[in-house]
Amino acid sequence: MKISIASTLSILLLLSTGLFAQKQPLDHRVYDSWKSIVNADVSKTGKFIQYQITPQEGDAIFELKNKDNELLFSLPRVTDAKLTQEESFLIGKIKPLFEETRQAKIKKKKNADMPKDSLIIVDIQHRDQWKIPAVKAYKLAQNKNEYVAFLSSTSDSISILHVRNLLTGDTLNFCKVDQFVWSPNEDFLLFSKKNEPKDSLSTDAGLYLFDITDKKLKKISNGQGNYKELLFDDNGRQLAFLADKTPEKSLLKNFKLYYYTPQLDTARIIASQQSIGMPSQWYVSGDGELKFSANGKKLFFGLAPIPKIKDTTLVDFEHAQIDIWHWKDDYIQPQQLANLKRDKRKNFLSVIYPNNGNRIVPLVDETVNRTHITDKDDNEWVLAASDFGKRIATQWEGFAPTDIYVVSTLSGQKRTVKENLNGYAYLSPKGDFVLYFNRETGNWHSYHISSGKMVLLNDGLPVNFVDEENDSPTLPGAYGIAGWSNNGEDVYIYDRYDIWKFDLAGKQKELLTNGEGRATQTIFRYIDLNRNDNPRYKTTLIPDKQDIFITGFNESTKYNGVYTINTAKSRKPNEIFSTEYTFRNFKSTSDGETIIYTKENYNYSPDLYVSKRFKNESRLTDINPQQATYNWGTAELVRWTTPSGFEAEGILYKPENFDPNKKYPIIAYFYEKLSNGLYTYHAPAPTPSRLNIPYYVSNEYLVFAPDIHYEIGYPGKSAEEYVNSGMRYLAQNSWVDSTKMAIQGQSWGGYQVAHLITRTSMYAAAWSGAPVVNMTSAYGGIRWQSGMSRQFQYERTQSRIGKTLWEDRDLYIENSPLFFLDRVTTPVAIMHNDSDGAVPWYQGIEMFTALRRLQKPVWLLNYNGDEHNLMKRQNRKDIQIRQAQFFDHFLKDKPAAKWIEYGVPATEKGIDWGFD
Repeated sequence: MKISIASTLSILLLLSTGLFAQKQPLDHRVYDSWKSIVNADVSKTGKFIQYQITPQEGDAIFELKNKDNELLFSLPRVTDAKLTQEESFLIGKIKPLFEETRQAKIKKKKNADMPKDSLIIVDIQHRDQWKIPAVKAYKLAQNKNEYVAFLSSTSDSISILHVRNLLTGDTLNFCKVDQFVWSPNEDFLLFSKKNEPKDSLSTDAGLYLFDITDKKLKKISNGQGNYKELLFDDNGRQLAFLADKTPEKSLLKNFKLYYYTPQLDTARIIASQQSIGMPSQWYVSGDGELKFSANGKKLFFGLAPIPKIKDTTLVDFEHAQIDIWHWKDDYIQPQQLANLKRDKRKNFLSVIYPNNGNRIVPLVDETVNRTHITDKDDNEWVLAASDFGKRIATQWEGFAPTDIYVVSTLSGQKRTVKENLNGYAYLSPKGDFVLYFNRETGNWHSYHISSGKMVLLNDGLPVNFVDEENDSPTLPGAYGIAGWSNNGEDVYIYDRYDIWKFDLAGKQKELLTNGEGRATQTIFRYIDLNRNDNPRYKTTLIPDKQDIFITGFNESTKYNGVYTINTAKSRKPNEIFSTEYTFRNFKSTSDGETIIYTKENYNYSPDLYVSKRFKNESRLTDINPQQATYNWGTAELVRWTTPSGFEAEGILYKPENFDPNKKYPIIAYFYEKLSNGLYTYHAPAPTPSRLNIPYYVSNEYLVFAPDIHYEIGYPGKSAEEYVNSGMRYLAQNSWVDSTKMAIQGQSWGGYQVAHLITRTSMYAAAWSGAPVVNMTSAYGGIRWQSGMSRQFQYERTQSRIGKTLWEDRDLYIENSPLFFLDRVTTPVAIMHNDSDGAVPWYQGIEMFTALRRLQKPVWLLNYNGDEHNLMKRQNRKDIQIRQAQFFDHFLKDKPAAKWIEYGVPATEKGIDWGFD
């Protein structure tokens, strides 16, 4: 058969443009459109599944599907969406168009003139939709949703509360409302009104109660003021609130606690400065949270010492502005200043009995820094913790030993549970036991409050309940607890691999997973699928004598899976699946039959799936189909032996079009241990400062993420041991260009980059983000965001020196790259920002000025006003471009961008970014 030349050309053209077409590499323009799933949920009956598909920048889409994966509604920009109790209506807010908001920002409009949210109401059955503009907030009642209440504002900024009957569409309106709350059963709506300054003669201001059934409005508290913490009890038959009715300009806000029932004509004050039981020179705190006990007999609130008031007659410019640092202060001045707003709002738990003479029982004082009450709050005892008198040592220890108490809500009596605890304490769900973990012994204990009996729960067990891989000079922490039994008599505790069930009384202990975790190096953890629609209940309760679901992560294969065990007996977990994916964001119906979750690995974006008890799964979304058009990549586990004989592992990322006959540049990115993320997706995104792995892999780089295990006192040498040996191991492959290797790290990784380039010349380029280069000066520095001294970090935690500067000065110098920068031959870019709250940015300056003095090639990027990790998206986008240009120049021999070759002078700042 004869084939014409034209036919041959057609076939060749088809092959070249069709099946064998080259996939394009990722570029910096793709980020904004890459999407993720947020706020996914399944309805309590399983009839509906909802989620948002959100781009990195732009307008999101809300979707509602039925149980058969049929798309019912696709609603642009809808967020905060809720189904009503009967699942017949969907309520949500519509965000303004992204571009509309952007233009308003460009025009520098005031907040009052910025685009507003709208409300959307969807009748699911009849497919009807209603949209209401300029809505600030909406609320549904907890247990019944015949009505929705929402707050809107008019063009002249008057707030209006609307109460809409969802079935009839009838709406009632109330003007000048500033806040509102439903009773749990939708019997009442409570709201406050505020007068504008121009309406000083108006008598509308106050607190109102609207009876939904009778359509009656009653004013229960009169007068202009600040009303806070509007709260109903669980039955909706009594309510409480805080109110300050002093003049608006009063420097001392004198809040009082008010109480109301429908039997009263008006709300009455039940706690104030003058109340019996109020400590001297204390008052009701306006910052305290109100909470009724489940039975409605107790009302918890906050008390605080009356603060000193500033003398406003003093003229600021005639008086010094000074901070005085005192060596006996509990916290150094920077920490006090960082926590100033929080400390001014600090209040201390108290309880009152509204139906029993309004008896106030103060439970704690200023020496206590933490309290915990049970979900129901019906029990007598409250857990309290105090590190008073022991706080100074946090400067170098990073923690303070804590005294643990229980306090009676009946009498205020305090009983000591454990003094000087280095660990954690919990109150059991019924409030009859205290569970605590002691880091010094690595043991779990229970304390029976009524008898005072202490029990060592893990007595005689042959396994550790503390971090077996701890490689820092501090006591290891616990693996934690999974939850409590429904009956409140047992606690489920993790070891490294398995799940244990302990009777709090110490009579029984069971290894629920039968030791299978340790035998197979599989980490088993509980999946909490209990549907909790009541905000009161926050404690994780695990069903008694039932099958439950657990995850399993195999440390060797890195596979993730789902298994079942039964809480009534010890047995080998039953595997449902174990595979090369990561599963997250589990949600289920009330009966636990329908379960949704996201599923991902390096090649597959986290899409949403639905299953019947993790079987017969169906895919609900395909959020990033465009990925198929780009050269993506693969992730594989690499294992090698370090020079000192340690077994090591890391992840090697290769381009999808990897050709073993080519040579590739390689970049190592590291931050302690990363290999457990082998089956994790990395979206192409402008990152806060870490390496944008998919971008580099798509552009035909190899990326290597080695794990680092540390020898205490030698963090720098540890990085050499693992990073350098891993890169040398990979360089033995013919497809690795050993002359084009680079390293990148941020923060602790940035320090390691700085150290490595002082010890080897094997790297052609390095990028160091927010590095510490001088441990002697950083040791005495401040973490400005928290105000804490940095000493604890070197002595006890991540920096891993394990000694003070004066105990081993040589160790601090050996681990400080600054003293060895004369050895550097690698071009290095530093990113360190002037608002870094974790690592003082003068560390980056020390590195830059030293290398500049030594006439080594170095660049320093300071993103003005940004933080330790970049928070501003425009800065994240900028650094992606610069970092790619930097590595392309030194690893691929591309021409240097202007900022690399010449920099950008201050006279051209904001005019020329130096990208060309």
